Amino acid sequence: MKIGITCYPTYGGSGAIATELGIELSRRGHEIHFISYAQPFRLPYFMERIYFHEVETTRYPLFEHNNYTLALAAMMHEVAIHQGLDLLHVHYAIPHAASAWMAKEMLGGSHPLKIITTLHGTDITLVGQERSYWDITRFSILRSDGITAVSDYLKRETVDAFRVPPERLEVIPNFVDPKVYDRKRYPCHKASFLLPDERLVVHVSNFRPVKRIRDVVGIFARMAAEVPSRLVFIGDGPERPEAVDEAQRLGVADRIVFLGKQDSVAELLSCADLLLLPSQSESFGLVALEAMASGVPVVATNVGGIPEVVEHGVTGYLGELGDVEGMGEGAAHILRDREVWRGMSEAAQQVARERFSVDVIIPEYERYYERILAGPDASAVPALAAAEG
Repeated sequence: MKIGITCYPTYGGSGAIATELGIELSRRGHEIHFISYAQPFRLPYFMERIYFHEVETTRYPLFEHNNYTLALAAMMHEVAIHQGLDLLHVHYAIPHAASAWMAKEMLGGSHPLKIITTLHGTDITLVGQERSYWDITRFSILRSDGITAVSDYLKRETVDAFRVPPERLEVIPNFVDPKVYDRKRYPCHKASFLLPDERLVVHVSNFRPVKRIRDVVGIFARMAAEVPSRLVFIGDGPERPEAVDEAQRLGVADRIVFLGKQDSVAELLSCADLLLLPSQSESFGLVALEAMASGVPVVATNVGGIPEVVEHGVTGYLGELGDVEGMGEGAAHILRDREVWRGMSEAAQQVARERFSVDVIIPEYERYYERILAGPDASAVPALAAAEG
């Protein structure tokens, strides 16, 4: 198959998954064309059967605001024609699904092209539900020939928030390559952060308010009172000052390290003992899966799609939103007993391999592509008109 993939190319779960999907599909013999405003950050070097098409916006006085949506549609149209694409797989509904629909409309009947939209989270739970974006988000989703969501939770949210017929949504979860996150393949860097008797706790995020950074520090402080440890923050964002302030308030600032954005997350996770993820909302929790693949138990909130990834008492601890005390105690319990930690570490790796590995999930996408290519065009689906009423 010849597949066009559009995603946000910068740091973030949707871009990471879209890029890894393209890489894995190319290894299976498919021709992949990434279409975006920058090369995806996880596509650092030449790979066979992978091409990148840069979308450039016009610098013109009348276009005072960014015209990326139109420029993207034009590039999708161009690539579809000149490269003979079979389908466009867009990640994140707005504006990518809208641009894909415009490109398909421009093609008319001269070139059959199917559109698959994968919903990742905030495009449904936050951006799409803004009043000014609701109609265009729903329209773009429904005009897609195929729609996938990364969790059952996100499917339910989409059905409820946008009145999308549930039968039109396919759940295909995020995935991980266990070989990349095998903790045995990397040298351990613990000595760079820890004293010999300390445990390494990590948090990886974009430091947005939804990640509840103050809770991360609070959980660590509660846990560190019982278990000698240090907390390493990986990533950066607007809530970093909140973390610094909370660490000083709780007296643990000297036990926290900020590494900033890092490309080698797998290498850093390989020597971690615990991941903290007390988010307000997570449609899936990709970093939790990456940690589990690395044999790192997870302490997280029991929200969104996280319970579909982390099993309470087996691969980590799930607490209620804002329960810093409970999650801190859960973290301490995991790290106090080496046998408890070892059991959770092994279980986490097993779940990642058996349920969420590339060998399990990529064939699901291939089968879905084939089904969509063989099915009717979205504009001809009778359920669509009824759903739009």
